[in-house]
Amino acid sequence: MLQRMTTGDKVFLVIAYILVALVSISCLYPFIYVISASLSDYESLARGEVWLLPKGINFEAYKIVFETDEIWTAYGNTIWYVVVGTIISLFLTTITAYPLSRKTFGGRNVLTAIFSFTMFFGGGLIPTYLLIRDLGLLNTRWALVIPGALSVWNIIIMRTFFQGIPDSLTEAATIDGCNDIHILFKIILPLSMPVISVMILFYAVGQWNSYFSAIIYLNDHKLYPLQVILRKILIQHDTTDMKTFTSDLDKMREVALNIRYATIIVSTLPILCVYPFLQKYFVKGIMVGAIKG
Repeated sequence: MLQRMTTGDKVFLVIAYILVALVSISCLYPFIYVISASLSDYESLARGEVWLLPKGINFEAYKIVFETDEIWTAYGNTIWYVVVGTIISLFLTTITAYPLSRKTFGGRNVLTAIFSFTMFFGGGLIPTYLLIRDLGLLNTRWALVIPGALSVWNIIIMRTFFQGIPDSLTEAATIDGCNDIHILFKIILPLSMPVISVMILFYAVGQWNSYFSAIIYLNDHKLYPLQVILRKILIQHDTTDMKTFTSDLDKMREVALNIRYATIIVSTLPILCVYPFLQKYFVKGIMVGAIKG
């Protein structure tokens, strides 16, 4: 039988709903404003009249963005970095986390401690740059994929998830003659889709948002990811590579403001479209790692 809510419970729920609504609005408003600003007439935007809904619908900023070859080249580069980088990172994370999760693997605690040490101490930017240079990775696509391919934090999350799978399954497979490779790919991974989805989301978003490594290791603009182009437009206010439809310098400055907002939407929308398909696995995978870690 359901227990009736007391006045205190009702007050608590009302306050909780209000707080959740305020947090949701604070998260959604910046994104809604960017969309409205990108679609608004540049004169209304320059006068500060846009605060929620677009004024004077104008798609010229998107037209300029999509007509810019540099944007499409950067898009292609980013997709390559995301796909290749995520595959490599997921593979390395899996084959590292699995032996660390096995109780029969000797020295797993020592290796875990060594891996964890790298989370707190690193060689620094200059030694890392010299290492990348000596490996011949400078100004190549692999400079953005190989150095950061493995995340210790993700290893710990995946290892913890693997430890939650009953030992009886692996023991039965061992009795049937399966080796560790068959156990990993035939038993463990099919049962680990939640954490695998979380790893894909983590690595893909990390690669999509990465720009610092490209600035440090790349000199060829044709290899730049989308976020470097976005940084150039937003921070350096550089839209010289974009086609403009007016010769009025004042209007060009105003249009540049629309372009910056439009570029944010163009660079953010793909990852937002992917996230809903992985959301159902995201919470489950994180909670397992949090509870048992």
